[in-house]
Amino acid sequence: MDARENPERPVIGVGAVVMQRGEVLLIRRGKPPKEGEWSLPGGAQELGESVHDALRREVKEETGLDVKVLDFLDIIDLIDHADGGAVRYHYTLVDYLAEPTGGALRAGSDASDARFFKLEEALALPLWSETHRIITMAAHRYKKLKGQTNDR
Repeated sequence: MDARENPERPVIGVGAVVMQRGEVLLIRRGKPPKEGEWSLPGGAQELGESVHDALRREVKEETGLDVKVLDFLDIIDLIDHADGGAVRYHYTLVDYLAEPTGGALRAGSDASDARFFKLEEALALPLWSETHRIITMAAHRYKKLKGQTNDR
């Protein structure tokens, strides 16, 4: 049984929307929750580790890439109930926008695949609704940060 299954309290997790040249990095989850589904790279924060350090470590472990944190995006609760209503998983996810700074793309640790998708391809995947929302938010923020928008 997963040590994070049926928790006594929420697990703090981090997630990264890694953007590069209009593309977004996704991983295929290799473990529950959401095993086999495409998602953002990320995972649980470890004791004594800052949120930014956890984000960089998780992205490196799952994708082989080093990243620079650009901006905070949102905090999301992932609460999964087992049959009968008990909480099976509860993650409080802190999501950030990031960009690669080095490394070599490859699937690792909790991921069975890792690759960049064009934004429209990523959003066409059957992603969790919150993942869609965060990717869309990140894409707008990335364009503004990189000065690639004609808004207003």
